[in-house]
Amino acid sequence: MVIKRRVKAKARRKLIKKSKPGKTARPKKAVKRPASKLAKKQTKKAVELNFEKVGEVTHYFPHVKAAAVMVLKGGISVGDRIYIKGHTTDFKEKVNSIQLDLVSIQAGKKGQEIGLLVKSRVRIGDSVYRI
Repeated sequence: MVIKRRVKAKARRKLIKKSKPGKTARPKKAVKRPASKLAKKQTKKAVELNFEKVGEVTHYFPHVKAAAVMVLKGGISVGDRIYIKGHTTDFKEKVNSIQLDLVSIQAGKKGQEIGLLVKSRVRIGDSVYRI
């Protein structure tokens, strides 16, 4: 009987040490956002859904700031506005030059792996959308 009480007392002390004094576990309250922030978030999602995915980044060349892009659907031509989105990448730009096997071309077609000059670093697997 005495041994059981000591064990229970030790267990109680361990529980007291683990829990922070004065803090009790309460469920978090739902935060209500202003309507303007909700509207902005919804419109941003809607705009992203309207983009057409035309390619995917397969490689990045940092010295020349160029990306190798595999064209998956449709095509990319000089003058198009593109949106590159990835885990850490998120920017829009206008296509100024396209190369295929070190030769400048006006448009890249489905199935081709083209080179694009980009203004910022991109990563393998980033998606390329036409705006």
